[in-house]
Amino acid sequence: MAKKGNRVQVILECTEHKDSGKPGTSRYITTKNRKNTPDRLEIKKFNAILKRYTLHKEIK
Repeated sequence: MAKKGNRVQVILECTEHKDSGKPGTSRYITTKNRKNTPDRLEIKKFNAILKRYTLHKEIK
């Protein structure tokens, strides 16, 4: 039987996009290790709609 791993998929969503008033959302899917990173992730990623790097936070 396969054991359940600590790695889970998480969704990162842009924090500045809602305030801009432009349609759409900027989201990325990545994985993280629950054991090493129990807190929510915050990473700077590229937002194609705003055409710059913005802070993306883990949702859900």
